[in-house]
Order: sequence, then structure tokens, then C-alpha cells
Amino acid sequence: MRFACAIILVVGLALPAQAADDGKGWSFFGRFSGSSNSDGLVTKAESGLGYSFNNHWSTYTGVPFYFVNRSSSTTTGTSGFMSGVGNAFLGFRFAAKSDVMNYTSNLEFTAPTGDTSRGFSTGRVTGDWTNMFSTKVSSLAPFGSIGIANTVSDTAFFVRPFTSLGKVGHFEGGATYELRPAVRVGLSAYAVKGSGQQRIISKVKRDTTTTTAGTSTTKNRVFDNQAETVSASSIVNDHGFSTWFGVSPKPEMDLHAGYSRSVNYDFNTLFFGVGFHVGK
Repeated sequence: MRFACAIILVVGLALPAQAADDGKGWSFFGRFSGSSNSDGLVTKAESGLGYSFNNHWSTYTGVPFYFVNRSSSTTTGTSGFMSGVGNAFLGFRFAAKSDVMNYTSNLEFTAPTGDTSRGFSTGRVTGDWTNMFSTKVSSLAPFGSIGIANTVSDTAFFVRPFTSLGKVGHFEGGATYELRPAVRVGLSAYAVKGSGQQRIISKVKRDTTTTTAGTSTTKNRVFDNQAETVSASSIVNDHGFSTWFGVSPKPEMDLHAGYSRSVNYDFNTLFFGVGFHVGK
């Protein structure tokens, strides 16, 4: 924690301030994303409101809504479709840019507004602090991120089939390559490392409410076999890679689709996302 605070302080002092436009103002944003794999299709629609205090500091808030179409392998005599509100979120962001490096620090909290019986919440407040670094060399834009949290959060590449509670560290590194203006491809590798006791509530297995500390018969995927699992940190440990294709027809809009491979879960996932923002 102290190390991360030092990173923010050093980067904030080192990068030159942006001039001219003070960046102040309101914005509205929306996203629709989904992941399809052997568990079924999990999609998420979210909208929110943001406010920029200046070119460096901003805040935002919103709420997601989940749609889950479960595969026959995770349902037994029950409907394969369910939907519901997820955890409302509140975030704070610091950003600094220079000709050499861009830096963003994002601290996001969620409130337990989602339905725990459907796996949309653990019933507890969660927090995720992510620090991201990026640069650009011609058409190539390398990036890296490091973060700590008490939950395994959804990403742009994986709307997860479960909700978790427990300390984790997460890491990602990769690059995007601009094929032409507003058209790009990307590749990244990621890792999630748990610490201490972990609780996983499945979005795709709702036929039993038994909580155990056992292991899954499917490779490390306890969320495929039990509605809720409490066990050691190894059940959230994961690593893999993602590759994608993205298009931004306008600066306010982004579309992407790709493939993600989870080595630990032995999981192949196709994902997509559409996002937009209006305002600052």
C-alpha cells in the first residue's frame, strides 16, 4: 500500500501538468459487454455519471445490470436464464500524461446492491485499486497495470461467471498496435494471485446452495459445480492471455471483440464490448 502511494506521488510530481483547458465538467457513459464460454453467456450493461475536477482528478458512479444465459452443463431442471442488478460502484481516478508516459490510478468501491442468491454480489463492500502505465512508440502502445483488491473484478475482456470476496493482487501487461486510424489489435497477459480465505459465489450454478471447502471436478472451476465455495486462495489464482480487435469510429465510442484463454481454469472465452461517453 505504501509503495503504491509512493508511485502516485512520484508520477504526479514528475509528469508535467496539462495546460489550457482545465478539463472540468460532467460526462455520461455507458457500456455493454459479454463473455461466452462453456458455462454459457454472461453479459453486463452499465451506465454511469462522471465529473472531472480538472485534467488530473475525476470521479464517477454507476450501476451494472447482468444477463446470464447458462449452458445445460450448469443447470439441472431449472431455467438457464436469469438477470438482475449488480453492485453499484463509485470510483476516483487520477491521470497524468506526458510525451514519455501516461499514468492512471483508479480506486473503485462497490456497494452490496446485487442479489447474492444469483451470484451478483457477495453482500459485502468491495474495493479495487489499479495503477496503469502506458506509452506510445509510433503505432505501438505498450501498457502494464498492477492492482490490489478484495474481489476479482470484471475486466473489459472477461465478465466473470462468479463474484468473489477475498484479498487478491492482479497484474496485466501487453500492447495494442494501430493498424490504421481508429483501428487496432491488442495482446496482453494477465495474472491474479489470491491471499487468505476466498469466497466464490457462482453466477452459473444455482441448483444448490451448499458451501464447501472442496475442489471442483472441472479443472479449478468451483463455480461450475457449487453455488458457493469458501476455500483457500488457490481457487482464485489465475493466469492467461487475451487478444482482441478494436474499432473507434468516433472518439466517444469504442467497440472491441476478442478471445481470452485462462490457463488455471482451462477456459476459452470469446468476449465483446461496446462503450460510449458524452461530455468531458
